[in-house]
Amino acid sequence: MPYHPLHHKYRPQTFAQLVGQAAIAATLTNAIASRRIAPAYLFTGPRGTGKTSSARILAKSLNCQRSEAPTAEPCGQCESCRAIANGSSLDVIEIDAASNTGVDNIRDLIERAQFAPVSSRYKVYVIDECHMLSTAAFNALLKTIEEPPPRVVFVLATTDPQRVLPTIISRCQRFDYRRIPLAAMVAHLRAIAQQESINIDPTALTLVAQIANGGLRDAESLLDQLSLLPPPITPEAVWDLVGAVPERDLLALLQALRNGSPEAVLDRCRHLLDRGREPLAVLQSLANFYLHLLIAKTAPQRGDLIAVTQATWTALCQEAAAWSVPEILRGQQQLKASEGQLRQTTQPRLWLEVALLALLPAAREGIQEPTGAIAARPVTPVTTSDPTTAAPLPTPVAASSKPSPAVDVTPSLSPPEPEPPVQPEPATVPEPSIPAELEPEHLLALWQQVLDQVQPNSAKALISQHCLLLSVEPAAAIAIVGVKKPAMLKIVKSREENIQTAFDQVLTPPVKVELQVAAAGAKAANAPTSSPYDPRPRHATPSVREAEPLAPPPLPDPPDLDPEPAPSSQNGDRADASVNPSVPSAVIATEPAPAATPPTLEPSGAAPAIAPEPPPLALSDIEAAAQKFATTFKGEVIELDLDLNVGTRPSQPIVALPIPEPDVAIASEDDEIPF
Repeated sequence: MPYHPLHHKYRPQTFAQLVGQAAIAATLTNAIASRRIAPAYLFTGPRGTGKTSSARILAKSLNCQRSEAPTAEPCGQCESCRAIANGSSLDVIEIDAASNTGVDNIRDLIERAQFAPVSSRYKVYVIDECHMLSTAAFNALLKTIEEPPPRVVFVLATTDPQRVLPTIISRCQRFDYRRIPLAAMVAHLRAIAQQESINIDPTALTLVAQIANGGLRDAESLLDQLSLLPPPITPEAVWDLVGAVPERDLLALLQALRNGSPEAVLDRCRHLLDRGREPLAVLQSLANFYLHLLIAKTAPQRGDLIAVTQATWTALCQEAAAWSVPEILRGQQQLKASEGQLRQTTQPRLWLEVALLALLPAAREGIQEPTGAIAARPVTPVTTSDPTTAAPLPTPVAASSKPSPAVDVTPSLSPPEPEPPVQPEPATVPEPSIPAELEPEHLLALWQQVLDQVQPNSAKALISQHCLLLSVEPAAAIAIVGVKKPAMLKIVKSREENIQTAFDQVLTPPVKVELQVAAAGAKAANAPTSSPYDPRPRHATPSVREAEPLAPPPLPDPPDLDPEPAPSSQNGDRADASVNPSVPSAVIATEPAPAATPPTLEPSGAAPAIAPEPPPLALSDIEAAAQKFATTFKGEVIELDLDLNVGTRPSQPIVALPIPEPDVAIASEDDEIPF
């Protein structure tokens, strides 16, 4: 006699034998009794809850030969019932959608559905796991389900109804199978154990039902495996067979954690690991047991909410009295955080023990104490120096309070680029303040910071070329900015708002910017010299100091945007010593003549006499001419640079160069003359 597993041997044969699905059984029974057979049914629910068994019972009820009409109680003895039970009936076709997902399989099924049943009243198509069908297959089946041929019934079964097309669901009668209740499953397993003479402890039988988690087929399969063990079958044997963590071990681990005993915690952990339990399974089982403990703490009368034995529930209620709800929730959070680490680590045993030791009360207090100490520690305010004695701003390398030693070296043709000021750390250095007295090098650094904040770039270029910082008066909160040339004062005043904004961003407290024409001989803050600049006598005429023969000349001022026209000599050379185009002409104009004049280059030819210079044009005439020029071309004057020395003749003589005769060849008749 062939061996039949228990879940095959005790498969329900009628709707009355369905376990835990009383509502569905009553609905289908009444539908068959009243001859109200739907063309399509959809059975959904977890695995092992009776979906496929219900489809076979429905097929037997429709085709039982002992009844002249469909019956709710098929005999199970006729040829049709036996063929359906064995899966050999020609009119009851079971299709596994997981292996027949294509549209071609469904089209073949639709073509065969057009034929009449061979030997039965109804042709029944059972499509198991129908959610595996493709969208095209569902669409092909849609019309047939909506209007099937006569005497054809479709039964679709699935564990994932969300993946079934809504148009399919709307054309079927849907029945949702729920998980089998624990009490009904235990009663069914007890009946099977009695018929099969399986010596199993009632507690172990309940444990089998709990492990099955509402799936009757899984419970029957586990009972079939336990029947092969030597009797009697105890709960320990069940735990060992399924590889789960026993409830009594989890309860002992909870008690060790509550008592704060690291030795006991490690002993219980090693005991579980030595018996072959996986570290991740131990952690997950303990997290689940924390949930059971929380339910026992908050709802001690609802033992039906969790799947544990009665003895374990009683012990949990007693243990929960020594725990607080925050402690239980904190333990669950720590276990949840450790679960991801155990999944990724290569040493799960190590980190399981670390996670369990972190659940001890002493470990939690040790983690919280430093945090509280840090939070309660007073913050010592950072003391800053008095603004009157504040440290000076960083001085660029190019500036120096003392003249450098005299070196007989020709100065560089291009001025060296000053190094940018060192940016202070925002966390340790206070905001810039106005010292009581500013040295020239401090004015240079302050002016450079102001220029860095000027926006837009066009205004920055204008101000850096034509302006300089004369002084800052902290008492009056005034910063005096000088304009090098009177002609530029009006244009610079149009950018006064940009300068004020830059000063507000650099200095604290803010100062008011005043613009004035710089006195002749004043040195720009952005062009440091070897001698310090004193901003105090800004209205007095600066004294002319004697030239030092061996001292290097000061760095030149930045050149104007529009350079003066360079005169040419007869041989193409300049007649002056400052002939090098890299050296601006402003160097000669702003500095007095040195004691030792460098040798000059004489032109090869005799220089003609220089014509007398005509009087310069008035500034108002230049502005009027520019405005007239802009009006003629329908434009406007954007910026007027009056530093052009308009109306003056060049300082160098103008030499008339001979114009060579053009070499013109006489064109012949064959040459092509372009037009």
